[in-house]
Amino acid sequence: MKNIKKLSMLGLMAFTFFATGCSDSFLEKYPESNYTGESYYSSDKALSKACEPLYNRAWFNFNRRAMVGMGSYRANDAWNPYVSAEFARFTTTALTAEVVQAWSSLYTVVTMSNSILHDVTYNCGSAVTEAAKNRALGEAYLMRATSYFYMVRIWGPVILFENNDEVVLVPHRPVNPEEDVFKFVIRDLRKAADLLPDQGSNGRVSKYAAKAMLAKVLLAHSGWNKGGSRDESELAECITLCEDVIDHSGASLMDDFEQLFRSQNNNNSETLFAMQWADPLVGEWGECNALLSDISFSDVCDVNCWGNNIQASVDMIKMFNEDPADSIRLRATFFTEGRHYDYIKSASGGYTYNKRWMQLKKGVVGSKEDTDGHLDMMKSPLNTYILRLADVYLTHAEASLGNKSEITEGRGWASFNTIRRRAKVGELPKVTLENIIRERRIEFCMEYCNWFDMVSWYRWKPEYMLDYFNNKQYRGYEIQNDGIEMKANKTFRYWLVNYTVDEEKIWSDSPSFSFEEYLGFSHTNAGVEITSSSIFMPYPEADRLQNPYLSQAPQPYEFSE
Repeated sequence: MKNIKKLSMLGLMAFTFFATGCSDSFLEKYPESNYTGESYYSSDKALSKACEPLYNRAWFNFNRRAMVGMGSYRANDAWNPYVSAEFARFTTTALTAEVVQAWSSLYTVVTMSNSILHDVTYNCGSAVTEAAKNRALGEAYLMRATSYFYMVRIWGPVILFENNDEVVLVPHRPVNPEEDVFKFVIRDLRKAADLLPDQGSNGRVSKYAAKAMLAKVLLAHSGWNKGGSRDESELAECITLCEDVIDHSGASLMDDFEQLFRSQNNNNSETLFAMQWADPLVGEWGECNALLSDISFSDVCDVNCWGNNIQASVDMIKMFNEDPADSIRLRATFFTEGRHYDYIKSASGGYTYNKRWMQLKKGVVGSKEDTDGHLDMMKSPLNTYILRLADVYLTHAEASLGNKSEITEGRGWASFNTIRRRAKVGELPKVTLENIIRERRIEFCMEYCNWFDMVSWYRWKPEYMLDYFNNKQYRGYEIQNDGIEMKANKTFRYWLVNYTVDEEKIWSDSPSFSFEEYLGFSHTNAGVEITSSSIFMPYPEADRLQNPYLSQAPQPYEFSE
């Protein structure tokens, strides 16, 4: 992998220009290395090795912190008043570091994918088999499409390109319309599904990962800017793809939801597509999962962590209160008082959470002793899910709902309830969009993806989602230790920091409790108002200043054959 870093610099120059606004002189620097594309790809093993950074290094700065803020804090899954709070408050700007990092990282995925596509076509030796070439091409198409699918839900119009050398020569390019981004993504995913093998191995993707992603993209596009009605033909194809993945991929839901988030179960039976991080003991900075220190805390981890203040949002507490039976997913997502985990501090008999609080559990892997020593500061052994089979079941249910107000039978209804049965909560006799939103929010809470689905719903039903954001979510309210108490019926009451009357805590179930005028704010969102102008992120300021096209209207993309 060290050698691979030296291979694709021409492609990475395009990314670096976007990310840093470098002067033209930078583009005259060529890599100093004995390896070239012409000489390196001499075997199947070498080509496979060249694709490994597509699973980790390319995504590093997106996963590092931006993905959490954009995918989870924006969705109001959880709240940290000290780290990335601007995402929950919708106060990010063109100068926000994570916005810049996401932009640069996602374009790194694109440029690395482009390099693989070029090198497989022109630089593979005669010993490289067609099967190895097809797999590498399929991986690159899937990665590039996935990156652009994230981008269109973060920024809307973005810059499409397929040739890194052309971007080096002409770095200032217009953004392309959202519709063209979807066309590009769908085209790439169809190619990936045709090229990838039937089965993956060691975390590498199969054609079913591409089909699952294509289904998700088609579902999003079916209602995207279409005036409130979803395209029936795209819904039908989405349903067919989901059923193909469910029936033929060989993937299966794990019986124990909590086990999905243990590093010992990386690449489990439910995993279709995940970022594959290097071993913390041997991996270099840039190829490891650096999220650990942001989300874990000293009570449960023996390397330096500062995630002590990540807590369940009021929004999520209210949802779990609505269905106290949903204790399995709650236990896997947030620590709650009295819960015992035998696999955390395992050498000491396990860990019992004794705080009256709800700190984040999902993604917390424990200490060195709990991970066979494979842990270090800012280096978690846990892979990052991009797609797991549960997502396919819920995508299938949503596509089956389509333009109807509810479904009460059929395979789509059954798919929805399959996810609920795994969580050991009762089946719902009918499934509505409101049910699907709630189910997704609980199932994928703090998996860095819920906001991206919300953007797709917003593009389908903008007024519905703006009302949801502003009138059905509770953002920016801080709860600290001793601020949550479990009642006899297994629901929780809470009090909010600084919400006091005569120095007495006012609990949420008290007749005098109200969110109104809390800390001088009104409305449910503690002063946060989400409008159509705040759904998408601004382009990074340095890039906007370097590239005047980022301040202009999108231009159509010229698609090649």
